[in-house]
Amino acid sequence: MNQENASWFRRGIHNGTPIALGYFAVSFTLGIAAKNAGLTAWQGAFASVTTVASAGEFAGFHVIAAGASYVEMAMMMLVINARYLLMSCSLSQKLDPDLPFFHRLIVSWGITDEIFGVAVSVPDKLNPWYHYGMMAIALPGWTLGTFIGVAVGNILPQNMVSALSVGLYGMFLAIIIPPTRKNKVIAGLVAISMLASFAMAKLPVVSGISSGMRTIVLTIVIAGAAAVLFPVKEEQNA
Repeated sequence: MNQENASWFRRGIHNGTPIALGYFAVSFTLGIAAKNAGLTAWQGAFASVTTVASAGEFAGFHVIAAGASYVEMAMMMLVINARYLLMSCSLSQKLDPDLPFFHRLIVSWGITDEIFGVAVSVPDKLNPWYHYGMMAIALPGWTLGTFIGVAVGNILPQNMVSALSVGLYGMFLAIIIPPTRKNKVIAGLVAISMLASFAMAKLPVVSGISSGMRTIVLTIVIAGAAAVLFPVKEEQNA
């Protein structure tokens, strides 16, 4: 590693530290979900270090707990994590065209919402070592939080574990409330999603479908309808 790359790497660690702290708190609640799905601390940590996606992992643990098939798991991960394909395409435009493929591969693996937001704001070209610096501090925070969440869940009484599981709902409320307050369309879609999910769980014909498959169907249908009916103008993406 030359001097310039080392400087970018240290800068990435510095700017990734707040991300790591936030990840630790969030992934702790995911660890509780992993414990409830029957995973060990090491299995939960392995899921975190390979998936690196809060919504994806939560859905994955839900699918595991429901005893769904590998096909349903693959479809769920593809649908929920599809946004990372767009992030990768966007971030690739900031990389040097001559950058070796293995660098691109590692960068793409370490893309999360927060890391992408920081990396994409770098002026001009993105040095991959800046991205690696953020990954080096943020991903261990994410993985360690999951590990400790499972471990604590195995030690604490079941009633306390159930109480801590409420933190997952708080995490998702913290994700959806800010955009719903700013955008009435998003607020309406969130309400429709909740009502549709409840209806599919209760209606005689569709309630027999596994919860994982119901989530996949609802995600595709509602997100697809929203994209057609309420397209985002390019000026809003600038």
